[in-house]
Amino acid sequence: MNNFLIIRLSSLGDIIHALPAFSALRNHFPEANITWLVEEKGEEVLKLVPGINKVVVTRAKRLKLYSRPFREEISRIKSQIAAKDLTAVDFQGLIKSGLFAWFSQAEKRIGFHRKNLREPLASIFYTQRLYKITGDIHVIYKNLKLLELLGIKDSNVDFPLQLSSDLLNSVRDKIAKTGYSSEKKLVIINVGAAWESKRWFPHKWSQVIKKIYSDQIFPLLLWGNEIEKVLALKIAETTGAALSPSLSLTVVVALVNEASLVVSGDTFALQAACALSRPVVGLFGPTTPGRNGPFKDSDKVVFEELDCSHCYKRKCSDLKCLKILKPESVAKLCIQALEKNG
Repeated sequence: MNNFLIIRLSSLGDIIHALPAFSALRNHFPEANITWLVEEKGEEVLKLVPGINKVVVTRAKRLKLYSRPFREEISRIKSQIAAKDLTAVDFQGLIKSGLFAWFSQAEKRIGFHRKNLREPLASIFYTQRLYKITGDIHVIYKNLKLLELLGIKDSNVDFPLQLSSDLLNSVRDKIAKTGYSSEKKLVIINVGAAWESKRWFPHKWSQVIKKIYSDQIFPLLLWGNEIEKVLALKIAETTGAALSPSLSLTVVVALVNEASLVVSGDTFALQAACALSRPVVGLFGPTTPGRNGPFKDSDKVVFEELDCSHCYKRKCSDLKCLKILKPESVAKLCIQALEKNG
């Protein structure tokens, strides 16, 4: 039997972007035993993916490198993923993910060309490396290309997410308590992002909501942590838009599935919406839409090319790339998306 270890530890959006590669691997090797190594936060997303034989969660991120707890953690992981004829596939491309591939004792360890790695040193842990590919390729197709080292040439983009009826009913109950009724179009405004440089400004979000508001839509402000909640509350105060309750990641996915439109920066909610084929308007600042953004012709993106674009900085003293985005441009695309999708 073929045994595979997928290594995609984080982030949540990148885990979503690795799902089509997993789907292609599963379709090509239907009887294979596939294990996925992931950090704690990503485990919840993978609960929605049928066909993974085992999810192994690593907590090494919180441990000091080569400390006793770290060594114990590595030993635990090795025992959980041990298998004969194991092939490790590293979609992460970091030194730590390369180390995990090496620790797995897999006979074959495949990864990207060093020029396509965020940390080129990771390539020393691979037994096979993909040829160099262009840097502007979308990460979904980049992941699919890595499977060519396994003899798989598949450009089909399939997201094998499965939402149970209990999960969908649960989220419907939760949003009903915010005042939403199914007669209206649910427009999710995702105000948060892990990176400070991806968070748009409350006053600009407020302008968008005021421009798109009508009796037929229900704007719902989505947030994830306390910083994002503060942003959402500021927007709610000026627009009257409803605030989502605190939601787990799986419930966020179910919520996105209910939406008529998702408006978001480059973050998990946007990637989940794209995976579920929900209409989206994506706002991009320091990251590249063609590499990380929506990938269907019907999806909408707001982005302005600047000299400093594509910097991928998590913090910035200027945030010019966000300041230049105009609420009227975002609102116009929102209205177009809502009209096109009934």
